[in-house]
Amino acid sequence: MIQDNTWLLPEGIDELLPAQARTLEALRRALLDRYTSWGYQLVMTPFIEFLESLLTGTGRDLELQTFKLTDQVSGRQLGVRADITPQAARIDAHRLRHEAPTRLCYIGSVLRTRADGLSGSRSPLQIGAELYGHAGAESDVEIVCLMMETLRLAGLDDIYLDLGHVGIYRALADAAGLGDRQEAQLFEALQRKATAEIGELLDGFGLDGDMRDMLFALAELNGGDEVLVRARQVLARAPVEVAAAIDYVEQVAGQLRRCQPDLPVHFDLAELRAYHYQTGVVFAAFVPGEGQEVARGGRYDEIGDVFGRARPATGFSADLKTLMRLGSHTPQSLGDAILAPPGDAPGLPEKVAELRAGGRVVICELPGQTGDPVQMGCAYRLQKQAGSWAVVPL
Repeated sequence: MIQDNTWLLPEGIDELLPAQARTLEALRRALLDRYTSWGYQLVMTPFIEFLESLLTGTGRDLELQTFKLTDQVSGRQLGVRADITPQAARIDAHRLRHEAPTRLCYIGSVLRTRADGLSGSRSPLQIGAELYGHAGAESDVEIVCLMMETLRLAGLDDIYLDLGHVGIYRALADAAGLGDRQEAQLFEALQRKATAEIGELLDGFGLDGDMRDMLFALAELNGGDEVLVRARQVLARAPVEVAAAIDYVEQVAGQLRRCQPDLPVHFDLAELRAYHYQTGVVFAAFVPGEGQEVARGGRYDEIGDVFGRARPATGFSADLKTLMRLGSHTPQSLGDAILAPPGDAPGLPEKVAELRAGGRVVICELPGQTGDPVQMGCAYRLQKQAGSWAVVPL
């Protein structure tokens, strides 16, 4: 017997049933309305575009995650977007060209060759916000606060934040004279906090004692406020950019504690998510029971340079489907829908329109249909009583 598997989906590709889709859409509307109230304007970017434009300024992070195909019209290579952030940066730099700070938000499906840690899906519904045109800690803090607003509106609790700065590792790697391959190897080991492997790599690089010790220490510089104190001690011989980065992280944390006093803030100076195009502070939000972050972001000041305008930039993103799965945001249920009889009896269309305008769900019964109205989400029906249409329980 031949088994029919035509209903199967590729690994990491999912679909949503009506109840899930309704919840997701309600959350999407609530979040976009909240972003609007903060002054963030919605942009919609293309799902597919020329590859060189799509990957400009983003480095190999997105190169490996991007599906590629040939355009049958132009013969050029196209890419399916794996991240909306670079597209939003292009809009700010090339299309809007404002002098004042620009606040943009977006939501849309992205497609990735492999699942990443943010959602475990290859087709996340990415939602996020970006702030262009300001280089200070205040704009990073605003983005973190909006990220926290997002998570709380989605119904997530017990959130904590990891703070880091990619400039620390970048300055140390440059000072050590690491080649691209050495830097990539050490980067991978630091992400896994594999101290034995880090030690072997550093020994093989032939670095002097101070530089070796400083790079090795990065893997252990994570925890509470004491981390910054210890970092200043163990990285005292590092380039001046390292001390400036530590100061910046401390400044961001201090401002966050004033505007988010209940938010636990941890530090991880080997936090290098999106290292190849982030340029400054990076942050990630976690909740209990999830090994991976539920939202993340950071500063990426130079991404718009290739579009003619390298404005400062900071932002965050999350997978809306992950937020829906973990949160407790609940939309209106269809369980109290009203079943209207078939036909266009006098006064019936007007009554249906009146109920719908008032926010009620009215489902019109089809002639000859079978099945239980409860399966359709109906708890009431429209019935003619004393010459008028009334809503009565089923």
